[in-house]
Amino acid sequence: MSNLVAQQNAVTELMRVSPLADELAERFARAGHSLYLVGGSVRDALLGRLSADLDFTTDARPDRVLAIVNDWGDAVWDVGIAFGTVGVTKKGMTLEITTFRADSYDRVGRNPEVTFGDTIEGDLLRRDFTVNAMAIDLVTKTFIDPHDGMDALRLQVLDTPATPQESFADDPLRMLRAARFAAQLGFTAAPRVVAAMTSMAAQLERITAERVQAELSKLLLAADPRPGLELLVDTGLAEHVLPELPGMRLAIDEHHQHKDVYQHSLTVLAQAIDLEQRHEPVSGPDLVLRLAALLHDVGKPATREFQPGGGVSFHHHEVVGARMARKRLRALKYPKETIEAVAQLVFLHLRFHGYGGGEWTDSAVRRYVTDAGELLPRLHKLVRADCTTRNRRKAAALQATYDELEARIARLKEQEDLNRVRPDLDGNEIMRLLGLSPGPQVGQAWKFLKELRLDRGPLEHDDAVAELKKWARDQGITPPG
Repeated sequence: MSNLVAQQNAVTELMRVSPLADELAERFARAGHSLYLVGGSVRDALLGRLSADLDFTTDARPDRVLAIVNDWGDAVWDVGIAFGTVGVTKKGMTLEITTFRADSYDRVGRNPEVTFGDTIEGDLLRRDFTVNAMAIDLVTKTFIDPHDGMDALRLQVLDTPATPQESFADDPLRMLRAARFAAQLGFTAAPRVVAAMTSMAAQLERITAERVQAELSKLLLAADPRPGLELLVDTGLAEHVLPELPGMRLAIDEHHQHKDVYQHSLTVLAQAIDLEQRHEPVSGPDLVLRLAALLHDVGKPATREFQPGGGVSFHHHEVVGARMARKRLRALKYPKETIEAVAQLVFLHLRFHGYGGGEWTDSAVRRYVTDAGELLPRLHKLVRADCTTRNRRKAAALQATYDELEARIARLKEQEDLNRVRPDLDGNEIMRLLGLSPGPQVGQAWKFLKELRLDRGPLEHDDAVAELKKWARDQGITPPG
């Protein structure tokens, strides 16, 4: 894409929001201040994908910005005012207006000593990457590009306005942002950026787990996370973010008795993303499914055993993997519900392979559905994505077998409410029939009836009562009457 075409794209996109931008620029000009569209908004305008969230910068100090927009915006907030940012919503668009920054960093923590600047050039110099260091003067509609960001955009290269060493020393999170942009934009990091990321990877220890998690999640939610994940692993950053990922790069034995687990996991992730919309579509990227796909075989390195005769086994790697996934996601401060969902999917992902040629009983199918619970649609996708064999006949057979399992689930669901499997008798009836007060024995009886329900499906009421009383006698409980 030539610079001229890129500029035309930017102007076209800018015209789409120009009445709003022009209106805002006029207010700042009347107050004696400049206003620029900046950063990711300019980058996205050049790419023809400007969103409804716009970033602006100005020479006006935060209190002046508040005064200028206070009676103009539909809503105004000042949560980020300590960092020079005022937020505004107007006609369905979200605008963030930040005073020129000329921050200094102690290079121990991440948060800078906030210092306001006086020039757009100084503000652009402190930005993370040259593709984010361009601005559009909203009064003259002219481009400001002191660091050749447009050329970097055309070449799809991630480079820094200052040296990478200076940039990453100021804020190590920028290294993770490089990997995220590699995933989101499909750009390649410049050699000097890769070198700095590799030598400075340990600097990530300065960043809080919450900030690391946020960047990792954005990377995984990209259309194609693979380039970003590979950059994390190749530079050593993954050792400080998700060490289990490079840990899956097992040395392949001389007889090639197993796949490269790392490459396999990246392929499963890509296939799971493809299935998000093709199989039981969802409204947007599914972070839980993507984390589970990436980590489903994370337990293999710890469970690998070489068998006599040259075979390799990974017994119970799903159990070990669920435990490892839970531990890592906790360290990254993911929400509890996300952690448990991912761990359960990792734990269940091998269950289907016991299905074989379709010889599961209805009881086994009920247990599969019950154990998955609300995760069943994701489990379907994960299991299907886990087939990476190049043998087309074998792949087709596996998919056909899973088709049959889903069909059986559907047939059983027509007959029974598999999503809410409960005993045929409730707790109150159990206590009445057995003459029990609330306590552990009631819970044991309830569990027995639920297992019976899973094994045999719905029972007639009299049959359920008979089975309960038989169980009670076996436990030394004498029912009344």
